[in-house]
Amino acid sequence: MSAITGEQAILIEKPGLAGRISDFFWKHPHVFLAVMLAPPLLWLGIIYLGSLLALLLQSFFSIDDYSGLVNYEFTLSTYGQLLNEANLDIIIRTVSMAAIVTLFSALIAFPIAYYAARYARGKWKAIFYLGVMLPLWSSYLVKIYAWKLILAKEGILTWFLAKLNLLWLLDAWLSIPVIGGNSLSVSYTGTFIVFVYVWMPFMILPIQASLERVPANLIEASSDLGSTPQQTFRHVLFPLALPGIVAGSIFTFSLTLGDYIIPQIIGSSRLFIGQAVYAQQGTAGNIPLAAAFTVVPIVIMGLYLWMARKMGAFDAL
Repeated sequence: MSAITGEQAILIEKPGLAGRISDFFWKHPHVFLAVMLAPPLLWLGIIYLGSLLALLLQSFFSIDDYSGLVNYEFTLSTYGQLLNEANLDIIIRTVSMAAIVTLFSALIAFPIAYYAARYARGKWKAIFYLGVMLPLWSSYLVKIYAWKLILAKEGILTWFLAKLNLLWLLDAWLSIPVIGGNSLSVSYTGTFIVFVYVWMPFMILPIQASLERVPANLIEASSDLGSTPQQTFRHVLFPLALPGIVAGSIFTFSLTLGDYIIPQIIGSSRLFIGQAVYAQQGTAGNIPLAAAFTVVPIVIMGLYLWMARKMGAFDAL
């Protein structure tokens, strides 16, 4: 072996700046972890949590009725305005829509997810994932405007019902004051249909993942012990699939609560919370009331998550 020259020994003994930094982080792994986590934590703390805090503070201010300027004095009067008949109607309408969308999404998604988890194998499972994920790859606005054309009076749905001589059924449905309208494309029912379609993948995938973790021998044991399919579903399958249903409901419920675009394009003249926020901070210039409206979905979701945790729905997640 050749001897190490003096020049080589100096290079070995005195590493460059990059080497010294690498050695320092290797000797102090906690510092390295802090350096790596600092940018995302600063982004989360300043941009996300900071904006939420600013929003919360704005909701405790009020608007001067005469000058139209924001009065920067602590008050709960803005939250009191949420209890006005018109504003309370907006909140109830939005929460009701979110609950109905979540319920129907779960009812539709469960059999699809069950088939995928228990029976789909090989290429059929790949087709399942492709079919569920494909709508998520297309533009959000394109899907909504496509549904607006489908639900219009001249759309394919009206044409299809006319061919089946069921157009009277659509007319009877649209004549209902609360959910009807001139067309499905501008009605409460049309808004519901589009909501369910758009958020459905967020319900199917968590339920499918939850059902895949259910051991097949539990279902077989329930059947061997004399349980009917209804009893097996109620006492075995549903409790074990509940974490997935709750996870999916968090997506569908929260996304429906805060959505602005679907009610604006498909909905009728009856406002949702997202539209009320836009109207108050844009047209009316009432930033405190707009902030108070945005706090409502946050509080509702906080209570929902707390109740779900109390029920033990997150234990298997």
